[in-house]
Amino acid sequence: MPARMLGRLTAFPLAFALLLTGGLTGCASRGPAQVETQIFAMDTVMSLALYGEDQTSLQGTLDGLVDTLYQLQNTLSVTDEASELSALNRSAGQPVSLSAQTEEVLSAALELCALTGGALDLTAYPAVKAWGFTTGEYRLPGAAELTELAQHIDYTQLQLDSFAHTACLPQGMEADLGAVAKGYAGDVLAGQLEQAGVTSALLDLGQSTILAVGDKPDGSPWRIGVQDPAGESYLGVITLSGQAMGTSGGYQRYFEEDGVRYWHILDPDTAAPARSGVASVTVVGDKGLVCDGLSTALFVLGVDDGIQLWRDHPELGMEILFVLEDGSLVLTPGLEDSFTLAQEGREVTVVS
Repeated sequence: MPARMLGRLTAFPLAFALLLTGGLTGCASRGPAQVETQIFAMDTVMSLALYGEDQTSLQGTLDGLVDTLYQLQNTLSVTDEASELSALNRSAGQPVSLSAQTEEVLSAALELCALTGGALDLTAYPAVKAWGFTTGEYRLPGAAELTELAQHIDYTQLQLDSFAHTACLPQGMEADLGAVAKGYAGDVLAGQLEQAGVTSALLDLGQSTILAVGDKPDGSPWRIGVQDPAGESYLGVITLSGQAMGTSGGYQRYFEEDGVRYWHILDPDTAAPARSGVASVTVVGDKGLVCDGLSTALFVLGVDDGIQLWRDHPELGMEILFVLEDGSLVLTPGLEDSFTLAQEGREVTVVS
């Protein structure tokens, strides 16, 4: 992999305060109107902060965002029996009618599945359940069970009919949108903010899904902390201006048995936790759904195949930060000026 060493990254003090989960607002006590809230949706804590000129108008917009999040949760949830996704998983091969939103997110996600060669696969949900990641009742499936589970992971079996606005999924298969749902929700919220004329907002949608609308009220970019996969401290900061960021890591949801860590990001080929030498992947780009989905896929692919995907698809406009299991970092060039290390001493490589 052609690369050059990045020697000019500087460190920032670890005491630098994080004012939102994963985000740095840096707002002074005086300034524009601000409204914010924290809610629990899509199985995670979300923090929304909006800035503008009129407090009343901002509050109305914020209330609309919250309503949208709960509506999307009800529509896209894999565990809510009333959701369209649950209906699809119970359909046993029969067509299920889809709302425009569900069809949109499924279509976009399936495009990412194809683009990544199946490294992202929406139909891995039965394997995720078998490991106990959906309930917290963790277990180690045997080799025969994993082989059986892997045989039923195949996103190409999920068929969308754009004319009838339906989807089909064979009996015995189940789909889950967990890898893209929060990113898609962020894209929807960003659209609502644009319509409302809000040009400064930070949407922290939990589990390392961030959408930065415009810049901070003072015109400077948002500063977003990236967690160190090896601990609870911060690895560094990425600056965002009107961009999305998604992070996937083995530290986010896992269990340990006999000294081995098993995380929730599964390799569709094996139905077992992906072992690519990567500890976390952060993707920065224009769309939350793309950043969310690709961070999962790149964790499965690893650095070499991930960088090749980046080279092959410049139209995605994505930039990537890989943190490897040995603690070293690999960056694509677009992050060279926007990423700052928390502490010096790490090996950092910028791909050429």
